[in-house]
Amino acid sequence: MTDFPDPTLIEAGDASLAVYEADGDPGRKRPPVLFVHGWPEIAYAWKNQIGAFAEAGFRAIALDLKGFGRSDAPEDPALYDALHMTGDFCALMDVLEIEKAIFCGHDWGGALVWSMGQLHPGKTAGIIGLCTPLRPRPPAAPLSIFEQRFGPKHYIVQFQEPETPERLFETDPERFFRLMFRRPAPRDRWPDLTPQIYDLPGRFRDAPAPEQGLLISQDDLDVYVETYTRSGFHGGINLYRNIDANWRAMEGRDETVGAPSLWIGAELDMFLPPESAEGMETLVPNLEKHIIEGCGHWMMWEKPTEANALMLDWLMRRFSI
Repeated sequence: MTDFPDPTLIEAGDASLAVYEADGDPGRKRPPVLFVHGWPEIAYAWKNQIGAFAEAGFRAIALDLKGFGRSDAPEDPALYDALHMTGDFCALMDVLEIEKAIFCGHDWGGALVWSMGQLHPGKTAGIIGLCTPLRPRPPAAPLSIFEQRFGPKHYIVQFQEPETPERLFETDPERFFRLMFRRPAPRDRWPDLTPQIYDLPGRFRDAPAPEQGLLISQDDLDVYVETYTRSGFHGGINLYRNIDANWRAMEGRDETVGAPSLWIGAELDMFLPPESAEGMETLVPNLEKHIIEGCGHWMMWEKPTEANALMLDWLMRRFSI
């Protein structure tokens, strides 16, 4: 992991978590920034951010979520709901003697940092959501909505089957990540790509081997392949098996997030299109929004300079010394 900190294993919550830190604020003048990756990422997803944030004067901390990378991956799917995952963050903060943190999340990490703002406002100094918006709690269980709207082949629906998706992807991790880390399709092609684009198991199993269009280097790809060859896929996919549980847990709770927040969308993100963030201000009144043009879902790899500039500008304005 060139140019990326070495891990420290910390007992927190339900698991031992691998933590990667670059400390640019030894005087503790600002809240630290805690980076939360999504699926199928690892802490290494923040390779282009953690050093830049430290150089800008922040204590930058990335972690392998429970179930990912070098962190523990317990078998029980119930340990991967938002209550447990945000509880892990709180336990980690206690060990690191952090009172409040700024949470920066992408993809599933984005969902979890919004949950952190809802469930643990006293520990949340600020939130940065990349790609993932905060949406109101739907009137029905989300899985039923996904299946009704997209059919049984949508990857979120398929991921509910125990063991099957992880065993499939574990047959060839390099093929899997070559499939995932593709350059985004232009918007005029989106109608032709749906709904088959959402059938990740089917594309992995049946589509021609991807050859070109990778948006990360071979060296970075090798980090993912080596990591998932060692860890397997079962931990991370358990996040998807808690979508309905997370929905049930929010029943009757206040959904608003009071912390100052930044959301950055990606114009070419088919999975979390910028339109999905419309109306977020109702739930996040102290919100600033931006969209990076010509960028797909893997924002931290595709447009790191633009993403870092937006995030650091917001941080400097909202958390000035």
